[in-house]
Amino acid sequence: MKTPVNRFKKAISEKRPQIGLWMGLANSYSAELCALAGFDWLLVDGEHAPNDLRSIQQQLQVIAGYPANNAIARVPVGDTPLIKQYLDLGVETLLVPMIDTPEQAAQCVQAMHYPQDDGKGGVRGMGGARASRWGMLPHYAKEANEQVCLLVQVESRAALNNLDAIAHTPGVDGVFIGPADLSASLGHVGNPSHPDVQAAIEDAIVRILKAGKAPGILTPDEALAQHYLSLGALFVAVGLDTQILVRQTAALVKKFKPDAGMVLAAHSGQVY
Repeated sequence: MKTPVNRFKKAISEKRPQIGLWMGLANSYSAELCALAGFDWLLVDGEHAPNDLRSIQQQLQVIAGYPANNAIARVPVGDTPLIKQYLDLGVETLLVPMIDTPEQAAQCVQAMHYPQDDGKGGVRGMGGARASRWGMLPHYAKEANEQVCLLVQVESRAALNNLDAIAHTPGVDGVFIGPADLSASLGHVGNPSHPDVQAAIEDAIVRILKAGKAPGILTPDEALAQHYLSLGALFVAVGLDTQILVRQTAALVKKFKPDAGMVLAAHSGQVY
């Protein structure tokens, strides 16, 4: 049995835009609801959501039942042993946050790859577990390097300064721009719509494309998502499951309880 082709990696390498959804509810039941929608990719967040290896595995199993979706997982940090564990769960595509230098990017490339004569300097431990279907994919260790996909996240002023070198790192397949942390790093905390931040994002997309890599980003703003796609972004998350649930439930209750938003504001400091 041949190791399955990473359809997400193939799509972005062929410059076919992929529309995704961010998942932070950390639950296989809600993951299945999201998988029904038909997004190109679903991201299971291990950085800012209460996920662990077992909950991620459960969500991967559910998503696999809906072949239209490609599963991506975000690790909490670019740690080599942790990357190995995520890959062994069967994640083909990883997003690694807070990459500020090409050296950090290269370390992630090494962590993603088995030792082979392919110039990647792989240090991934020989195992595979669920990824190799417990040995039922006999050539997995030799074929996995071609199928794993590494997306690195640039979200700081330092990362922008090093963006060209990061994007040119061999083995990096895509570069994801993190608007929230980037806005904070640029001095506009909580305001990714600030003109300075938007100018930096647009410039980053151009530079990533020039390096021959796929740019990605997250925004629940439909007009902004379309704008990023028009600039050449190739993987765009257009919503978050947590935000959809909060906003839709708040909107529904306000139809029957107009003052409900005031109660919410008293507890959270926000009005939705």
